[in-house]
Amino acid sequence: MSEAKSHETLVGDQFGSRAAAYLASAVHARGEDLDALTALVRARREPRVLDLGCGGGHVTFAAAPLAREVVAYDLSADMLATVARAARERGFANVTTQQGVVESLPFPDASFDMVLSRYSAHHWRDFDAGLREAARVLKPGGVAGFADSISPGAPLLDTFYQAIELLRDCSHVRSYSAAEWQAALARAGFTVGTTKRSRVRLVFKTWVERMATPQLQVDAIRALQAGVSASVTRYFSTEPDGSFEIDVAVFEAEKATA
Repeated sequence: MSEAKSHETLVGDQFGSRAAAYLASAVHARGEDLDALTALVRARREPRVLDLGCGGGHVTFAAAPLAREVVAYDLSADMLATVARAARERGFANVTTQQGVVESLPFPDASFDMVLSRYSAHHWRDFDAGLREAARVLKPGGVAGFADSISPGAPLLDTFYQAIELLRDCSHVRSYSAAEWQAALARAGFTVGTTKRSRVRLVFKTWVERMATPQLQVDAIRALQAGVSASVTRYFSTEPDGSFEIDVAVFEAEKATA
């Protein structure tokens, strides 16, 4: 049996080796959710932005032309090296990188005008702690935008979705429902604003290859897709090759001024 890893080590190992794949990922490089986060930055006047769990840097690169500074923050050193290299190649001198965990950010209170995060929160070991830290480093009146895959909420659909995500990537913690997100943001001290929902189609072959999912687990996902009830198949629009659709939401929030 292999030596047990901490969750943070697991996340770093899972994504560090896949940094280039995530930078090149078409589903990450565009989308309604990315457009919504970019619009938030465009509405501010040259903000200082924290990209929390930056991954391949797509939020960072969308925000950089509009921001005074973007700090790309991630657990994976390999991801950050990929983002730093791509920022240089794209001429973004206002992008810096910082490594660490979301539950303990190495930044002073009220040091950012905006905090953005995309497809990261479902990997956080402590969801509430990460949101509290995001609120802490945000200036009063500052704006946060969180985009992530979300659970459908209904137990039948939720169990299936969490299962296939965990089989694909063992660093998956949980995709939360819209209601869970809104409650957690309020607990963290945010005033919750607009929630924008959309659907994203995932091409099965690309989805598992991007994470280098072992064949045994790929087969288990396909077996689950074949074995669940018709209502689950319909909800996720599962296709014969395994491709399917997920729910995605962008949560806009603001830190109170007092």
